[in-house]
Amino acid sequence: MYKKAYGIIETLAPLHVGASSGEETGNLNLIFRDQFTQTGIIPGSSIRGRFRADMRLQTNGEPLVNLWYGHSSEADEEQKKSSEDKDKTKDFTTEARVKFEYASLVWFPVYCPGQPIVRVSCPKLLNRYQKILGLPKTNFSPYSYYRPTKAPEYKRDRLFFNLGVLPLKEELKKEPIKAYLPSEVEDINDHLFVIVKDTEIGMIHDMSLYRQSRAALETNIKKVKNFFNVEALPEMAILIFPIALKKSLDEAHSWEKYIQDAEFEKTKELYFGGLESIGFGRTNTTIKLAQTINEEPK
Repeated sequence: MYKKAYGIIETLAPLHVGASSGEETGNLNLIFRDQFTQTGIIPGSSIRGRFRADMRLQTNGEPLVNLWYGHSSEADEEQKKSSEDKDKTKDFTTEARVKFEYASLVWFPVYCPGQPIVRVSCPKLLNRYQKILGLPKTNFSPYSYYRPTKAPEYKRDRLFFNLGVLPLKEELKKEPIKAYLPSEVEDINDHLFVIVKDTEIGMIHDMSLYRQSRAALETNIKKVKNFFNVEALPEMAILIFPIALKKSLDEAHSWEKYIQDAEFEKTKELYFGGLESIGFGRTNTTIKLAQTINEEPK
């Protein structure tokens, strides 16, 4: 049995999680993508690594890291050396109590003349959000849209994106779309929301990625040695990821204790991915308890 939670990530700067920044000629650093929608993701291993590193920096961090994220073989090296029977302690690793899955997009910002920002999603991405939060099933039709009261007025029946025209059909009421607008995002009601087809979200996503070209210079002269092309999720993107905590009767291993130890009582500023030194990866991250689920064999 697991306690189920979720995390909301709002990007405050371009976020790159993918190929590392090497020095190969013509290096194109792509982000990780979902195999079906071809939209950007953050792997669960990257989220776990960021959370674990953040906890390690705290006072008395190492014991907490071992408690929640499991013992590594390096952490137990001293125990191996002091053991009389080395065969019994050959592998001293332990299972982590907290589990992370990948973060997928919920809403993606796209530049549009007259708005100027529209948040776009598709049924598949919203269905994953619905399942993680345990919301009632909602079927959103393509090209339906929702205009919050704070969104700029736009009285046309289509939007003009960089690569074409997007029609606007059914206008959604506040219910049921309100459940799909994360309250953890402060300016969530400042922009128009549009739902497109699953087959179109990948193209719109690629059209709106942040891209930057960089150059590596020779050591002693101002001469370009290599060019680097980097893509990243833009700021104002909203992602969600599931978290599971092994249920325990011991209060020392409760969800409330994990929130306290991880210092996640409120929204926290974290950096994800690479290229942090040049301004990438800053986010606002919030985690909340969702519900309890059983994982017993049928």
